[in-house]
Amino acid sequence: MSILEAKVELTVAYHDCDPAGVVWHGNYLKYFDAARCALLDKIGYGYHEMEKSGFLWPLIDVQVRFVKAVHYPATVTVVCRLEEYEYRLKLSYEVFNAAGEVTTRGSSVQVAVDMTTNEMCLGSPPELLSKLPGVEEG
Repeated sequence: MSILEAKVELTVAYHDCDPAGVVWHGNYLKYFDAARCALLDKIGYGYHEMEKSGFLWPLIDVQVRFVKAVHYPATVTVVCRLEEYEYRLKLSYEVFNAAGEVTTRGSSVQVAVDMTTNEMCLGSPPELLSKLPGVEEG
């Protein structure tokens, strides 16, 4: 069960597609990013806030599973769910077409890196934990 989720609705742009009018596979990372930003903004810890708190959160792993093609000019809903937060941010994604069918599933992992030392943190910083509903700092 996810801790938190956010949704974004996107209209597939012509330039996101291959010559057959199907969304090019690399553009799903852009769609995931839009939903991830919505989730982080929802808790008040978007990328600007991360940097202000002294941390960068680079992606270290991304997985994508293509279930069904999405064509131009479809409207899709991208759902991002926070799955883990203690040592890393693990997020899951689902992309739904207008009929409510899952077209794509994925996940991403980000880790906190201290901007002063450029070292990866062994746990999530208190600045993130304080933003999560129902999470007590340790």
